[in-house]
Amino acid sequence: MTAFEEFGVLPEIAKAIEELDWTLPTDIQAEGIPLVLGGGDVLMAAETGSGKTAAFCLPIIQIVWETLKDIESGKSVKASHTCIIYSLFFFLQFKFKYFLAPPWTMSMVDRGSAIAVTPCGLRVQSREQREWHGTRCTRGVLSGKWGFEALVTDEGLCRVGWSTLAANLDLGTDRFGYGFGGTGKKSNNRQFDDYGEAFGKSDVISCLIDLDNGYIKFLKNGVDLGNAFQIPKNNNSPFFPAVVLKNAEMQFNFGEKPFKYTLPAPYKPINSCPVDVLVSNTNGSVNTETLKTINNAPQAIIIEPSRELAEQTCEQIKKFKKYLEAPKIRELLVIGGVNVKDQISALQSGVDIIVATPGRLEDLIQGGYVMLTHCRFFVLDEADGLLKQGYTELIERLHRQMPKITADARRLQMIVCSATLHAFEVKKMADKLMHFPTWVDLKGEDAVPETVHHVVVMVDPQKDKSWTNLKRHLITDGVHAEDNVRPGNNTAETLSEAVKMLKGEYCIKAINEHKMDKAIIFCRTKLDCDNLEKYMKQIDRNFYTCVCLHGDRKPHERKSNLEAFKQGKVKFLICTDVAARGLDISGLPFMINVTLPDEKSNYVHRIGRVGRAERMGLAISLVSSIPEKVWYHGEWCKSRGRNCWNTNLTDVKGCCIWYNEPQYLADIEDHLNITIQQVEPDFKIPCDEFDGKVVYGQKRQQQGTGYVTHTAQMVPIVQELSKLESQAQILYLERHLSAGRK
Repeated sequence: MTAFEEFGVLPEIAKAIEELDWTLPTDIQAEGIPLVLGGGDVLMAAETGSGKTAAFCLPIIQIVWETLKDIESGKSVKASHTCIIYSLFFFLQFKFKYFLAPPWTMSMVDRGSAIAVTPCGLRVQSREQREWHGTRCTRGVLSGKWGFEALVTDEGLCRVGWSTLAANLDLGTDRFGYGFGGTGKKSNNRQFDDYGEAFGKSDVISCLIDLDNGYIKFLKNGVDLGNAFQIPKNNNSPFFPAVVLKNAEMQFNFGEKPFKYTLPAPYKPINSCPVDVLVSNTNGSVNTETLKTINNAPQAIIIEPSRELAEQTCEQIKKFKKYLEAPKIRELLVIGGVNVKDQISALQSGVDIIVATPGRLEDLIQGGYVMLTHCRFFVLDEADGLLKQGYTELIERLHRQMPKITADARRLQMIVCSATLHAFEVKKMADKLMHFPTWVDLKGEDAVPETVHHVVVMVDPQKDKSWTNLKRHLITDGVHAEDNVRPGNNTAETLSEAVKMLKGEYCIKAINEHKMDKAIIFCRTKLDCDNLEKYMKQIDRNFYTCVCLHGDRKPHERKSNLEAFKQGKVKFLICTDVAARGLDISGLPFMINVTLPDEKSNYVHRIGRVGRAERMGLAISLVSSIPEKVWYHGEWCKSRGRNCWNTNLTDVKGCCIWYNEPQYLADIEDHLNITIQQVEPDFKIPCDEFDGKVVYGQKRQQQGTGYVTHTAQMVPIVQELSKLESQAQILYLERHLSAGRK
């Protein structure tokens, strides 16, 4: 039995792990895998390169495969004992609130903040007078002809109808919701048209949907108002009864009681819908029959902040699932820059795990091509990066659309990971969305791995005058093109331009001094990356082989450049912070910061590209001793940097700032609570205090890292616990059988 099997990992998965030359789990894997297998929400905070991806991918793959296997064999899907305990705790905590209510109710979770739902789930009210607030039913339909009644029980404004889970709660304001309002208007995608007649207190609105022919219509007090909407033919998402209110109240009847006005044939009360087409949203459970038939409803959604990281995670999943047969797990990479038709085709064929970037995933969900009705795992990798990119609202919306309890009594599991998990935004999101999460915090606040030797080299154009007589130098970013920049003119602009030239020289000097044959070089902007690439090729394109990785390069070029670097076809990868998070380049020995990042947490991510998998790494940061004028294209810049030459400062609507690297360095040191070693511009770095005889890119010679020793010590303890658990179960069964015989 392998060490991973001791933590509950299937032998088939463990075999694939062994082929990757992983003998023992890392600390984060040892802590995280059992927690995810146990059914809980988990926050994982650990240093970069610690194996977080495997910590959530391995248990997700296992549970998804076990579920598929049970469904394929025709068995009812059953939860493990551990998950049953979690579910019972959840049930007790909410005092059976959802299960005592009738099966068709308005949701107590999938609702606006000012919507009140009665305990029976059939009456809703909003006393907000300025804003609309809505809610959806706990169940929906995929096919057939169905109807329900909505009684206006108090004065106010209301709009009632149908929506998919992709719709927002303000019914009728996007293309996934179809509503009929009290003012006599029908609404879809913010288009309000005259329809029927106005209605108010004591009126009964019958809401009818014909999913076989694609029509929605309404009745007022039994009078047919005619077809209101035609549903797009490519729709394959379930529709849910929905309502939005402004200082109003409505009572719903889904068929538990006789309707006040008989539905026209062939429409039937929605609560008589067959079980095999019921789909739950946030309160109920998804039945096994539905799991069999809906191909575009994955069991796991993993969101990554960049294409490169999404590709890397998807590749890891392919390796981990290698020996899992019958059934095969179907994963899909959902990123921009890839033909969307191919992704739609794969979704229609069937997908179990989606690894995605937020933009393309949102497009496919809004298009009705991805359903969240069967999602049991919601993973946010590099969560702080996602939130800083502005995806908070999207994450919350997706979470609302996912079922909170699945067919096998498992709760939706949310897993949040990052090397910098302590951001306020992440804690706030966890409090709002996660259910009693377990925090796996192995390193506390940001920390630098012991395998990373990071140093600073100051770039001082007042001391180093070599920039005054360079025959060939780096083409700079053009910020000072209109300034009077020349040697001997010691203005701030001249010194700033000098820093830019010197950093190009220092980068080459660092490469030569340490005989770097593989390194990542970080620049602040895409233009800086392009300029450095041109300069290195100008010096010697055969020796300084390099490629760029940033947002202006086309997706296929970014992918091929990254692969060329990984395979050793080029020596240097020049990139912006798009590559700082999570990229795993095995055995990477060197990293150079041409400019410090303005986000101090990104410093940890950047230097964390080296020193991974127990291998030693050197990270060098070039820090200007004086302020440097740089581009900063804000929201006011119409072109967002493309062909922009507005060199005014931002406080007068320009696109430049003075970048104070000494202050950024002080902020980083304060954040990490350390003083980063400074070395001279000759780049001769003492190593005796670091690790004796260091060979960067190779494993440390004198001692192992802490997590290997820690995990090795845990293995026999876990084995003993496993034996004790087996003995306890046998003892329980023996006593139970003995009592039965008596």
